Amino acid sequence: MRVLVVEDARSLADVVAEGLRDQGMAVDLAYDGLEAAAKLDLNAYDVVVLDRDLPGIHGDALCRLIAERDDRVMVLMLTAAGTPGDRVTGLTLGADDYLAKPFHFPELVLRIRSLARRRPAVHARTLRTAGLELDPRRRTATRDGRHLDLSVKEFAVLEALLRASPAFLSAEDLLEQVWDEHANPFTNTVTVTVGRLRRKLGDPAVITTTPGVGYRITGPL
Repeated sequence: MRVLVVEDARSLADVVAEGLRDQGMAVDLAYDGLEAAAKLDLNAYDVVVLDRDLPGIHGDALCRLIAERDDRVMVLMLTAAGTPGDRVTGLTLGADDYLAKPFHFPELVLRIRSLARRRPAVHARTLRTAGLELDPRRRTATRDGRHLDLSVKEFAVLEALLRASPAFLSAEDLLEQVWDEHANPFTNTVTVTVGRLRRKLGDPAVITTTPGVGYRITGPL
């Protein structure tokens, strides 16, 4: 899941982004509305966490722009304006959910995941291929009934490969979906993470690599 956090209070934005990354999300940051609009044109996001009172482009105007896009992105307004009237206004602008500051971080995580599931063309809840079973909501993964003890990034890579199966995902695809815009395209972090994931999945191997193409899950459904 890829999330854009748009918040002009840099300390809060950084804390939220780090917490969401710890939950396995790929997170980009924008500190004003203009930067957010530019990133929305460059990247595909599942959810935007949006402050209302933004410099550059006001959060209300940005919310309207997002609601009018063809590639529907879910919007969670996260703002200090928390009266019932403020909530109604935010939802009328096109926001899909509204959370007032101060907030409880676990609730923010649950709301973001709920929005991602509600996004049009939502993915199946449980992914099953080649003896693998992964439940993104419960954050569990098994192979042939055996529990897999995966790190946050290993889980996210496996989820991305299962969603794409039987198609290939390049290293660049995985960097975009699992890491974020600051990931070094020349790093070997994808190779290292996939290698650890292969060892944890065990034999016979279900992740295949085609040089110059990428990675994919193979095997019977």
